Amino acid sequence: MGHSHSHNHTHDHKDLKGRKLLITILLNIVITAAQVVGGLVSGSLSLLSDALHNFSDVLSLVVSYIAAKLSKQKASINRTFGYKRAEILAAFVNASTLVIVAIILIKEAVERFQNPQSIDSNLVIWLSLIAIFANGFSVLLLKKESSNNINLRSAYLHLLTDMLASVAVLIGGLLMKYYQLFWVDSLLTLLIALYLIYVGYDLLKTSTKMLMLFTPEHINIKDVVRAVNKLPKVNKLHHVHIWNLSDHELHLEAHLDLTEDISTTEFNDLLLQIEALLHDDFDINHVTIQPEYNKEDPKEVIVQD
Repeated sequence: MGHSHSHNHTHDHKDLKGRKLLITILLNIVITAAQVVGGLVSGSLSLLSDALHNFSDVLSLVVSYIAAKLSKQKASINRTFGYKRAEILAAFVNASTLVIVAIILIKEAVERFQNPQSIDSNLVIWLSLIAIFANGFSVLLLKKESSNNINLRSAYLHLLTDMLASVAVLIGGLLMKYYQLFWVDSLLTLLIALYLIYVGYDLLKTSTKMLMLFTPEHINIKDVVRAVNKLPKVNKLHHVHIWNLSDHELHLEAHLDLTEDISTTEFNDLLLQIEALLHDDFDINHVTIQPEYNKEDPKEVIVQD
């Protein structure tokens, strides 16, 4: 009973995630539309680039939303892992678009720096304010979940950097209005773009490592092997693979060489010990082990199959 209860709890939590993403999607569509119109009317490139940025937000939020929905689908015969990796893929896509948007922004900023344009600053100021509030609301909405879910983190970063971009546009607008400093617009765009690359790169690295099934940073395979080898009747844990299936699921598969020819019942007891050890010490929550005794195969810890 306790188990099913906790399951229902996480289920509601995930639906909430979807609802929050939907709200941010709608908000961002509105901002994008407003900024495109405003940019064309005022002649402000920074507003248009902000609109482009917002549009990339909409796309990344849609990607995150679909991934969040998919990741809840049950596993099936053809998809034995379900869609649990969809969120990692979404984070990868969103991190890539963050970097691409940044490169486009840098290109724009450099071009605009060479020929500053006069701009209707009032419109810029009002539209950037709207964007700051809408994005700020979205950021607050996703903040909590972003810390423990790589997919939502990628969406959250899009929104956060977008909010910063709008702040920059606002400052630019004010400086243009009162001091006619049209070049500030370019400088701010450049700074935002650099920040985007900095954040996007980190996320790209993390999601790539997960997609490549690399051993998670916080796990030292040698420590894992050492811990298991200390258990009674264990000779050696080898052929080890440890990887993240999703943000919250860490899998281990390995061969276990035993010191004696134990019965299956005894092996089951040993397996319970191993599972408890791996779960408590290393947060590994899915263990697949092949028992062996006197079997001729390479006993190295890592074997490339």
